[in-house]
Amino acid sequence: FHFLLLPVLSPAQAIVVYTDREVHGAVGSRVTLHCSFWSSEWVSDDISFTWRYQPEGGRDAISIFHYAKGQPYIDEVGTFKERIQWVGDPQWKDGSIVIHNLDYSDNGTFTCDVKNPPDIVGKTSQVTLYVFEKVPTRYGVVLGAVIGGVLGVVLLGLLLFYLIRYCWLRRQAALQRRLSAMEKGKLHKPSKDSKRGRQTPVLYAMLDHTRSTKAVSEKKAKGLGESRKDKK
Repeated sequence: FHFLLLPVLSPAQAIVVYTDREVHGAVGSRVTLHCSFWSSEWVSDDISFTWRYQPEGGRDAISIFHYAKGQPYIDEVGTFKERIQWVGDPQWKDGSIVIHNLDYSDNGTFTCDVKNPPDIVGKTSQVTLYVFEKVPTRYGVVLGAVIGGVLGVVLLGLLLFYLIRYCWLRRQAALQRRLSAMEKGKLHKPSKDSKRGRQTPVLYAMLDHTRSTKAVSEKKAKGLGESRKDKK
């Protein structure tokens, strides 16, 4: 019997593109629009990156940058033609660009599209640019700082609580040891006193016996003396 071996083909996985959700910049400054991707295939020599821009309030998106065959191409149409800089590296799966000399008219949505043949199926990713006179403090930064401060206070409170509790328990243990030692001492003292109490009557009895014996001896001696005098 002959068996025919056929290769098992796994279904293609879609390419995944990542960008920031939004970026902020000040008028006259520069901003980096980051773009990276994940692909089930090795980075191809035919990899391409395309950036499109849709103005704030606009309906149509225009192409402003393209990378293909190892070369960056900046579109000659639009306000970004002399202000875009390629800073990506395909080998590191990076398709980022920098926009210089920001202006209020740059507000809008930027879309990054990546093709890594044969992996060419996937969704694009968008980042929104906000240009201000001065870059405001991000709400997330403020919220993070507040949460961090609250957590710090809570942790400090817990640390103080456990430190005080530890000191209190240690003191209670020391007092318990002292009380136990005192109770043991009291238990031993009555035993000595009881022995002394039992010994005291014996001593008194011995003293009384000695005194009575001495008195009897003295009486006998006195009686003998008087009888001798009578004989004389």
